Amino acid sequence: VNKHKPWIETSYHGIITENNDTVILDPPLVALDKDAPVPFAGEICAFKIHGQEMPFEAVVLNKTSGEGRLRAKSPIDCELQKEYTFIIQAYDCGSGPGGTNWKKSHKAVVHIQVKDVNEFSPAFKESVYKATVTEGKIYDSILQVEAIDEDCSPQYSQICNYEIVTTDVPFAIDRNGNIRNTEKLSFDKQHQYEIMVTAFDCGQKHATEDVLVRVNVKPVCKPGWQDWNKRIEYRPGSGSIPLFPSVHLETCDGPVSSIHTTIELQTNYIGKGCDRETYSEKSLQKLCGASSGAIDLLPSPSTTTNWTAGLLMDSNDIIFKFDGKQGAKIPDGIVPKNLTDQFTITLWMKHGPSPGLRAEKETILCNSDKTEMNRHHYALYVHNCRLVFLLRKDFDQADTFRPAEFHWKLDQICDKEWHYYVVNVEFPVVTLYMDGTTYEPYLVTNDWPIHPSHIAMQLTVGACWQGGEVTKPRFAQYFHGSLASLTIRPGKIESQKVISCLQACKEGLDINSLESLGQGIKYHFNPSQSVLVMEGDDIENINQALRKVSYINSRQFPTAGVRRLKVSSKVQCFGEDVCISIPDIDAYVMVFQANEPKITITGMDHFARPAAQFESERGVILLPDIRIVSTVTKMEHPVDLRERDRANKQVVVEEMLHNLDFCDVLVIGAELDPEQECLELDHGELQGKHLDATNSTAGYSIYGVDSMFSYEQVLRQLRYRNWGTSATSDRKFRVKCSELNGRYTSNEFNLEVNILHSSNSNFMDHVNHMIVQPQFLQSVQHPEGSVSAVHNSVVPSVATIVIIICVSILVFVITLGVYRIRTAHQHSSAEHEGAKENEMDWDDSALTITVNPMEKYEKPHQTEEESEEEDIDDEEEDTTSAESDDSEEEEEEEEVIIQKGDKQNATRQEQL
Repeated sequence: VNKHKPWIETSYHGIITENNDTVILDPPLVALDKDAPVPFAGEICAFKIHGQEMPFEAVVLNKTSGEGRLRAKSPIDCELQKEYTFIIQAYDCGSGPGGTNWKKSHKAVVHIQVKDVNEFSPAFKESVYKATVTEGKIYDSILQVEAIDEDCSPQYSQICNYEIVTTDVPFAIDRNGNIRNTEKLSFDKQHQYEIMVTAFDCGQKHATEDVLVRVNVKPVCKPGWQDWNKRIEYRPGSGSIPLFPSVHLETCDGPVSSIHTTIELQTNYIGKGCDRETYSEKSLQKLCGASSGAIDLLPSPSTTTNWTAGLLMDSNDIIFKFDGKQGAKIPDGIVPKNLTDQFTITLWMKHGPSPGLRAEKETILCNSDKTEMNRHHYALYVHNCRLVFLLRKDFDQADTFRPAEFHWKLDQICDKEWHYYVVNVEFPVVTLYMDGTTYEPYLVTNDWPIHPSHIAMQLTVGACWQGGEVTKPRFAQYFHGSLASLTIRPGKIESQKVISCLQACKEGLDINSLESLGQGIKYHFNPSQSVLVMEGDDIENINQALRKVSYINSRQFPTAGVRRLKVSSKVQCFGEDVCISIPDIDAYVMVFQANEPKITITGMDHFARPAAQFESERGVILLPDIRIVSTVTKMEHPVDLRERDRANKQVVVEEMLHNLDFCDVLVIGAELDPEQECLELDHGELQGKHLDATNSTAGYSIYGVDSMFSYEQVLRQLRYRNWGTSATSDRKFRVKCSELNGRYTSNEFNLEVNILHSSNSNFMDHVNHMIVQPQFLQSVQHPEGSVSAVHNSVVPSVATIVIIICVSILVFVITLGVYRIRTAHQHSSAEHEGAKENEMDWDDSALTITVNPMEKYEKPHQTEEESEEEDIDDEEEDTTSAESDDSEEEEEEEEVIIQKGDKQNATRQEQL
């Protein structure tokens, strides 16, 4: 009999590890029954759990001992639920095998805690953290980063540490995620820092993804120009490009009342102070409209101007450097002895302070006695940074004191910079122009005139010739510095306009759209446009004005290199003793090298003419078809990316237009004999052009800055005359042109001219009379050079036989063509008669039949169109230009056929 209920503890406490099914209970799950050891009544059959959908179950391990086990029915997740509480009861087996009359124990409370596993990593709340700091400060905390962990237990869900992953950064982080800087930050050194931070939970598990922290460094407000580039690139031909298109002035809220800004383009190390045209002085003076007659005393060394050969020279800009040991003697006859009361001396000079306490005179130009005496007739020299012009007049008038020395004291004489000097002499007045500005002498001293003598004079450059008072004549008073374009023009003085043109810079500062400048802006350029001064009250107007300042270089082939830029500003404030200072802008313009042009001269390089033509009054035109073309090779980068894979660069050759500054037609071989031959050019051809010409036995030289087309026009009028042809059979010439005084030169174009004497001329006449057809006259008149070449290389009788045979073949071809045409006419007439007979039997009012006049030559399978084409081709082959002999007969026949025939016959005739 089942008398007693099972007995269990009143409460249990259990622990289960998540993702595990075993529950560890305290005390263990055991049920006792006082009916034991009676079978069934004293045995435990079950444990039952009471609660809503508890994920646990209890199983009996041993019925007799009543031992049981509590386990999870499914995986337990601590993050979903950390603990469970439910009721459990034990059941015995009842009074028999059927389990009837079973009894249950009292209810016991079970409390189970879920033990956490560190399965989650820390994760940051933000994907990117940003902060801005001001330079020069140490912060306790710039910003705080925060990470979370989804584990359920404090041990694994709490973040115990943060760490900066990026190395070598001036930042640190504490356990709470606060970031601070460890040193003062500088905006100039680095504008922004990007650091990576990770987090660790208390189980030392780190975050799977580090977080980016971006710290921007804000500069301490500093007054100054902002948003400008240090390097500005300039490509030749770009015109005017803005220097600072986005610049603006930061005043840090200072009480600014006005601003004064100076923009300076520093070009003193480019050429002669800036980028100027590097043409010869002669060409430049012609271009600027200067009066003719200027004599270049420092030309490029050549066979005719060899006195500068021993001087130190920069060939690119024709600059001569004098080191105090060199001088040059100008040959007699180059400069006339009498310069008259009006003359001009022009030069470029770069000169520094003279060494020593008592500096010697440094001679630029000197005309002194060659021997016996040491009298200076006129001279230009530098002494103690003063420019002195000496002019001793001859004793030809009253014996009185006259102005003889003119002194100018200028800082520019010793500033080691290039300056352009023009001395205009209108005796007794002498005026100096320096860089286009007029200067009167500060001191004029008088002297007695020089007494006449038989002693010859020596003109020198860079030193003065001392002919007397020494044992052996020698140079003295050497010049230290650089000279260029030293000229003297007897009889005339230069105008202010010409002087300004000669020293004009081809590069400088510019302002785009002057009309758009604010009304409150005042601006001023210096004469060379290398310095621009702007002044205004409104900062925004000044910003707009500076954005419009640009650089321009009008040379087609500018001098490549760096041009330094400096912008300095002064600010005035409202009633403030101390005002903000604006740092200077130091930038530079990088001028790129222009693509180098290739100048090519082409034309007829060989011809022959009868001697009579050379002996005529007009002679023979040497270069009737000369052509001057300039091309430039460019590298083009393909726009299409697919093309870029195949070829990175494509070479493109383009024709370009530019000026030339001289073309020389030189005689190859023996020089011209002026007794019997010469080169001639009507000087009217030079009118309206910036060109001039010189003639000599060595050739003809055309010079001046003008277009290639103008040079072509002039060269095509150059004539060669030879009135002594019996002694000459041929002449060879060479043509060569230049741009920028030899910087770019053309190919050497060689021309050979043959003079045909009397036997040759008769032979040419014989050839011309044999070929009488007008169609051939045009092609035979010109290539006389080729005929003469045959004549010179082959015996005349053989050439005659060859020509007769050629003419015979031509007559035969003409005859054959006429015969075939006549045959075609007869055939078409026969067919026309047949068509007339058939007309009686047919009503052809609505029917048109086209008959092929050459149908007997037609193959059976050929179409009508093919046969027509074949007829036309046959006739083109058989018919030559010589058919013009029979043209009248053919026209008459055509008219008869068209009148007699109908539409079919007309069509047939057209096809024929």
